[in-house]
Amino acid sequence: MKHSIALVTGTTSGLGYAAARILAGEGWREIIVTGRSLGRTQETAARLAAETKKQVFTPLELELDKPSSVQSALAELVKRNRPIDFLLLNAGLVPFKQRVLTEAGVESSQAPLIGHHQLTVGLLSANLLSPDARIVIAGAEPARGGVPFFKYTDLPGFAAKYHKGDRTAAVEALVRNGPNVKYVPNNAYADAKLIIAWWTAALARRLPSGMAVYAVSPGAATDTKVVRSAGWALKYLFIPIVNLIPGMNQTPETAARRYLQASEFGTDVSGQFFASAQGKFTGPIEAQRHPHLHDRASQEAAWQAVVKISGVDFSSAAT
Repeated sequence: MKHSIALVTGTTSGLGYAAARILAGEGWREIIVTGRSLGRTQETAARLAAETKKQVFTPLELELDKPSSVQSALAELVKRNRPIDFLLLNAGLVPFKQRVLTEAGVESSQAPLIGHHQLTVGLLSANLLSPDARIVIAGAEPARGGVPFFKYTDLPGFAAKYHKGDRTAAVEALVRNGPNVKYVPNNAYADAKLIIAWWTAALARRLPSGMAVYAVSPGAATDTKVVRSAGWALKYLFIPIVNLIPGMNQTPETAARRYLQASEFGTDVSGQFFASAQGKFTGPIEAQRHPHLHDRASQEAAWQAVVKISGVDFSSAAT
């Protein structure tokens, strides 16, 4: 993959900011940095330019929980007509203590995936990803299970109990935190990241040959603003414990390098979810082999649910 144009979502702080800075150091010719506010994103681009001594940062306003904002960003990218080589879908949110829904009725931690789907499908439909483009989306360790304080929903069981076995309807219920879904912030986060892993696998089957997509957990990096909305158990119990254990936390720069490492992977592992080894939150990443991650029915259900909620599929995005 040539180091020409990269687009990074959620770059005004944390891992996105660190990733953009590293990309500049690696010689990328242009890095499109995005944020919810154009003014703040312009400030971010200026700060990155001052720190790296490179004039390669282009600000772009993008609010992932507002379809109109995503559409405006896509229109701007279409106007530029310069294919993107690396799409880093970094923006994310830890759920709030109390349930928060977007205007579209989507639970807050699920909203970034809906916006990322709209952006990715829009770019693909407009031929704005290069033939060998790499797409990386932020995952998280709880998607694989075995993380204290986090528990994902048993989708087949939930679908059988409440949706007559319809997994697409069950995923939509989780994304909307709808009926029969009890709001538990950490569990909502685990569900959001598991749905991302499934969506990634489904997208991989739809990409043109030569392109690839990966879900990547950056691992533990608590010195970011992503935990600002975390509940008390995560913020005041789990994170302090993690910070006290050697090798269980890492800097935003180290975490962001996982994204960049995955951007060099081949098409043979497209659609895989990469995270730390079981029981770890730092160190080398590896493809996760847990059966629930590779359940094709759940993967396709996640894709169809996101399509339904967003109203965007390849055919609709092209019109």
